[in-house]
Amino acid sequence: MEEENKKKLKELQNKELYNSYQEDLGFAKELNILRNDFYYQMISSKDILLVDFMYKPLDVMSGDAYSARRIDDHCTFYLMVDGMGKGMSASLTAMIMTSFVNHIIDKMILHDSFDLSILVNETIDYIKPILLEEESLAIDYIVIDNDENMLYYAKFAMPVLLMQNNNDEIIRLKSNNPPLCKYQDTFNIDGFDIKEVKKMLIYTDGIVENESVFNERPYSDFIEDDFLNSFTREDFKEKFFQKINIQEDDITLIFINKLDGIRTTIADKSFSSTLNEVDNANQWYSDIWQSITNNETVSYHASISFTELYMNAYEHGNLGIDSEMKNTLLENDTYFDTLLDMERKCSKRLSVKVYKIEHCSRSYIITQITDEGDGFDTQILSEIFRNSQTLNGRGVFVSRKNSLGIYYNSKGNSVLYLNRL
Repeated sequence: MEEENKKKLKELQNKELYNSYQEDLGFAKELNILRNDFYYQMISSKDILLVDFMYKPLDVMSGDAYSARRIDDHCTFYLMVDGMGKGMSASLTAMIMTSFVNHIIDKMILHDSFDLSILVNETIDYIKPILLEEESLAIDYIVIDNDENMLYYAKFAMPVLLMQNNNDEIIRLKSNNPPLCKYQDTFNIDGFDIKEVKKMLIYTDGIVENESVFNERPYSDFIEDDFLNSFTREDFKEKFFQKINIQEDDITLIFINKLDGIRTTIADKSFSSTLNEVDNANQWYSDIWQSITNNETVSYHASISFTELYMNAYEHGNLGIDSEMKNTLLENDTYFDTLLDMERKCSKRLSVKVYKIEHCSRSYIITQITDEGDGFDTQILSEIFRNSQTLNGRGVFVSRKNSLGIYYNSKGNSVLYLNRL
């Protein structure tokens, strides 16, 4: 009996390890299906937009999915999918739909032929035969055109899209289509002028239907006030989790900020690409923070971010030293000698701008550092942040930890970060 029990225990352990392994593979596949063209990027066309995401599945296999795509220099697309129910079926439907949407978008971008109406029609035709008889999908198709200051949308039974205008009024954009099912024949696409909109929130019902700590009231009773009083995703996330005991469903949201028109420049200076100027820039930045606040903790965190990101702009941006070359120079103890030699031949400059934004009696400082280098693909940051133990990119990782968020432009030669006073 003892041998038999040991055998059964070992079989159970092996089964649990195998299931855990398969779950890890499944979640990794989900992350590959979710497309985010704005991973730690700002959208800098006509206006500067900051796009932040929160994706928190309740289980390993999520019934939520999203995608954020850059269509061209002025047009962006956002997809939000919420499969009916929970578990494997909902997850499969959400992931299949998201994968096909991304496939169609890739083809449209390749041929410069993006059309929201065609996208909605093709993806509905694709998913209808896959849906079960009583199954339905809640889904958002949203396009933001920064040149036209227009938002185009087809919302299928999703929660209202929240927007805040320049008068601090909340605008609620309701669904214009029923839940997507096997028998969907028609759909509506509408437009909304966002010229006066400075902030928006796209989300699944896992947020609004979650029970709060206040007499079991749903979080839908609080979301508008929390959104109104949140300048960043981190602000909103903090308020949400303070009001609930446990997460009851998959949670997905996209938080979009428009910075132009609400920021005030408090400092602007250009520096040459030398080690001496690195020290001068750090001192200049430190003096600015001393004039802004007496809070040494906030100043300290902002200065850490500045030191790391400015050094990246100096050595990787303007001098063009990549991570592999830097590691070799450090191993050979020739790093600083090489910097001094390269900066003598470099005429590129670095510019630093510091802005202040007031929001609901709170102040935020935005620092933007721009170099004249070739930039880099910010998608590599996803690997850095998933594995914080790697040496490469540690400066970016440290900077994010000491700020409310960092955002590069599409080229990768300009970065801004936020600190709250």
